[in-house]
Amino acid sequence: MQAFRTHTCAVLNASHVGQTVRLSGWVHRVRDHGGILFIDLRDHYGVTQILADPDSPAFAELEKVRSEWCIRIDGEVKARAPELVNKKLSTGEVEIFIRDMEVLGASEELPLQIFDEPDFPEETRLKYRFLDLRRETLHNNMILRSNVVKSVRNRMYDLGFNEFQTPIITASSPEGARDFLVPSRLHPGKFYALPQAPQQFKQMIMVAGFDKYFQIAPCFRDEDPRADRSPTDFYQLDLEMSFVEQQDIFDTIEPVLKGIFEEFGNGRPVSREWPQISYKDSALWYGTDKPDLRNPIKMQIVSDHFRNSGFAIFAKLLENDGTEVRAIPAPTGGSRKFCDRMNKFAQQEGLPGMGYIFWRDQGEGMEAAGPLAKNIGPERTEEIRKQLDLKVGDAAFFLAGKPHAFEGVAGRARTVIGEELKITNKDAFEFAWIVDFPMYERDSETGRVDFSHNPFSMPQGGMAALDAEDPETILGYQYDLSCNGYELISGAIRNHKPEIMYKAFEIAGYPNEEVNKRFGGMVNAFTYGAPPHGGCAAGIDRIVMLLANEDNIRQVIMFPMNQRAEDLMLGGPSEASNEQLRELNLRILPQED
Repeated sequence: MQAFRTHTCAVLNASHVGQTVRLSGWVHRVRDHGGILFIDLRDHYGVTQILADPDSPAFAELEKVRSEWCIRIDGEVKARAPELVNKKLSTGEVEIFIRDMEVLGASEELPLQIFDEPDFPEETRLKYRFLDLRRETLHNNMILRSNVVKSVRNRMYDLGFNEFQTPIITASSPEGARDFLVPSRLHPGKFYALPQAPQQFKQMIMVAGFDKYFQIAPCFRDEDPRADRSPTDFYQLDLEMSFVEQQDIFDTIEPVLKGIFEEFGNGRPVSREWPQISYKDSALWYGTDKPDLRNPIKMQIVSDHFRNSGFAIFAKLLENDGTEVRAIPAPTGGSRKFCDRMNKFAQQEGLPGMGYIFWRDQGEGMEAAGPLAKNIGPERTEEIRKQLDLKVGDAAFFLAGKPHAFEGVAGRARTVIGEELKITNKDAFEFAWIVDFPMYERDSETGRVDFSHNPFSMPQGGMAALDAEDPETILGYQYDLSCNGYELISGAIRNHKPEIMYKAFEIAGYPNEEVNKRFGGMVNAFTYGAPPHGGCAAGIDRIVMLLANEDNIRQVIMFPMNQRAEDLMLGGPSEASNEQLRELNLRILPQED
């Protein structure tokens, strides 16, 4: 007989009745039914019920075991009575009568329970992550992640891509977030960096003539944490292609992601059409560049209905350049109670409030109600209703000013309205490409122009646009893919011509010398026959988070950091010894109070 097991805890069934078997695993739970001990034994694959009565040679030893002890048992497979079959288990037809047992690893008192997965503070769960991962939900999430990565790889190979690994220790390169720096022992005073992304390397792979590259790439960014973002490292499906335009990238990656979500989405429908929405329209309609299209609400500009109206606050605002009034339709939201609740939401978000109109049936026809309706009159409210295609029982909410000041709140209000009115379809995956991102943005305080997205993107219109157009009007061949309110992909057609790259950086205030200092390797490569190329990167962690129907990305990462970027299990970040600091020619300065 094998040393630890003849079978796993997921395979035994009625065909094995009468056989002597050996199983190893963890004690999931113990039940004492009038002198008969029942134990659910769990391993990576499943659960098998084992039992012993006082006649069993192992009974006395079995009485000592507790939850999460690791044990090996020998026993005989017996059929369960028909009324006792557990259809929820693959092994539910049988149970094992124990003849012998060995404790492979006893467990101390548990800091968190595994059975039934009761809720525990996240700090406890992260400190004892090795125990937390024994819980069924997390265990299944990790298996899902593994299977997703395997499927992604297979699909990319089937499309003719080759997987190459790029360096983990490299030079610092501004990618929009802070680098993790690594001091060099051999070059005192100099630092390597962990890559924020394989951006420059994958572009040089294209220059090297490999045509189609991909990698499940680890990326490192010293970022502030969010529920959908790790504060230290993450993995992405990184890809790049030569001799392509933007649509070629979309046509390549769409079937891959669509296939993944169909394969692992538990039957939840995946949108057939993946619309391409301009960044400008996405901000207007949804208040964000990562819209959740499961929510059908589209915001609209309604400024004309408030110009020179009796609602002085909006009318006066509209006299200023760059201001407008936007409406958020709220189908079925036409009650004063709901409208007051949304007004309070806006106040909690830092705004004075949110105007509203709702339409009700007064028996003699439709009536517009609310403070705004009284101020602007029935003709204007009727025009608003028609524009928004609303009816009795519906409402609309209004925000005014410069869009950048209220767009985010409007987007969050749209989300809350969709959820509270139950018009957001939670049981689906809705994708949308966001395109035509602005190349540049101007700082409102300093007036300085800088890149708004990826600095390596090709500007639409090329050199002619850079020479002649206002930087704030120039668009880039940049694109994101959103799904259910999360950004899953970011990418671009790359700027592969040195003269256009120099000009693009010059507009953002970077002289040629600075470009050569920061990106000299890539610029140099582009002087030797660089092909047109482009690509994107898809976040593996967020993909699995959506597929697992989780709201927190730490639920799909094997060993995540906490919100303060701390590894509570192993104690990172930790202090360096004096010897290590001397080797690296570093000295820790005391922090100022």
